[in-house]
Amino acid sequence: MTDRLASDLAELHIDAPDEFIDSVLVAIGLADHYVTRPSPLGDVFVAFNGLGVSGVDVAGDAASFEGRFVEIHGRRAVPTDEIPERLVRHLDTAIAQGRPGRLPVDLRGLTEFQAAVLRRTATIPRGEVRPYGWVAKEIGKPGAVRAVGTALAHNPVPVIIPCHRVVRSDGTLGEYSLGPAENKRTLLEAEGLDVASFEELAGRGIRFVGSDTTHIFCHPTCGHGGKITAAHRREFTDEAQARSAGYRPCKVCRPVAA
Repeated sequence: MTDRLASDLAELHIDAPDEFIDSVLVAIGLADHYVTRPSPLGDVFVAFNGLGVSGVDVAGDAASFEGRFVEIHGRRAVPTDEIPERLVRHLDTAIAQGRPGRLPVDLRGLTEFQAAVLRRTATIPRGEVRPYGWVAKEIGKPGAVRAVGTALAHNPVPVIIPCHRVVRSDGTLGEYSLGPAENKRTLLEAEGLDVASFEELAGRGIRFVGSDTTHIFCHPTCGHGGKITAAHRREFTDEAQARSAGYRPCKVCRPVAA
């Protein structure tokens, strides 16, 4: 009787569809979903889970993306056409603005230091840049400039957390974690930054600009610095030169020595 029951049950067996298995894995946290969304760089893959957005990559070969996702996160990435309501309201805005805003982001795979770097980077305004040293000082680790660069190179959600707004201390744009370095220029120009003018200043060794009416100096791309008229604009090669001229640092962009 037992053998016959087992045989009857075996005949009832059917394999679960792949989409059901994928849904279960996502539900229990062993996989993330991902969708394709537009960005200033073209389409990007955006992975997400119950905690928020977990990965962003330039859309290309899906299998390659899924392979990289497993290597980085230790979980599968499963394609979907549906975005949870709690994400869809903020996802495209976060991509367009280059900041998380109200979009939840999953940074649980990072160290406390790496997460601090990314959170501070997320505060850099659209269309502005800061040097690696600025980020290091802002998180209370002024000697960790190189480590800041490493943390940004492993940013899991570029575009949304704007590591493209962090540049080298000599004013050059530097490398970018999301594809070729030219992508960094593309994003900054899409935000309205005159990259050519910024690079021209950097080429002349200019790190800060100040106003001779307020005697405040800023990073060149600071929104306040951009309002200084040519007649009242002063240029400085370093912080010491600005301070010796009687200028004080901007309280908004908080300029730091390279």
